[in-house]
Amino acid sequence: MPMVTGRGLLSKLPHAIPCRKNPTLDCVIEYGSGGIPVTTFETNHGSGQANENADDTVITLEMMRQRLSVPLLCDALDAAGYPHQSPRLPIHAVTLPEVTLIGRCRTTLWAEMAHVDPEPYKLELAAVDSCGPDDVLVCAASGSMRSGIWGELLSTAARNSGCIGVIVDGAVRDVAQMRRMHFPVFARGTCPYDSRDRQRVIDYDIAIEIDGVRICPGDLIAADQDGIVIVPQLVEQAVVRAAWQKVHAENQVRDAIRAGMTATKAFETFGVL
Repeated sequence: MPMVTGRGLLSKLPHAIPCRKNPTLDCVIEYGSGGIPVTTFETNHGSGQANENADDTVITLEMMRQRLSVPLLCDALDAAGYPHQSPRLPIHAVTLPEVTLIGRCRTTLWAEMAHVDPEPYKLELAAVDSCGPDDVLVCAASGSMRSGIWGELLSTAARNSGCIGVIVDGAVRDVAQMRRMHFPVFARGTCPYDSRDRQRVIDYDIAIEIDGVRICPGDLIAADQDGIVIVPQLVEQAVVRAAWQKVHAENQVRDAIRAGMTATKAFETFGVL
């Protein structure tokens, strides 16, 4: 992991890459009451109502949290030609393993350091304060266990800004306190050391990479007990729709198997496994 002495080295880090915009996205990201993003799928019939089985379903983030999962989104991404959107890293829930976290990426890029920081916590606090409703703060720290870069106080501040959870490619601390807060935290592990003079944010709201998976601000991100997955905005409409439809298809398969149908026959009948 790179040692840095200032922000000027940012341009040399491979994680700091431009975020590709999506000029062809044919879904509409709107903000409903309370600033909650809503994905409206548009078809030849126009924007639809919340009919769960229709192609023009309006699917809110809360609906996704109740019905979708990381494996479902991975399957839909595979079908869309995006087979590497889930980092193959030991990033697990450290506070609330039963929670499915789904929201919009707010990104931070971290680096290790071995000198006295002249402006401690400056950019990490700015990143936390910049969070909005339904944001998930993603910390690209290259898996470093040098310090616990996230803890109770940052969780409290982030929640006040609207952030609903954090995903850390590195270590966190204050796990018991964050668990009592019911704040979802995913990380590689824990470390009791403070991040001051050990690690710091060198940029935020930029494109980052974790295990080669590019993560742009505003991308849809999900995390649960199976792992994490990033859905690029370029294919979000098709991927979320496909995952949503597979939920219902899997329900049909499950009911058929419970009723006595063999697994082979179920797959031949429904084409879903």
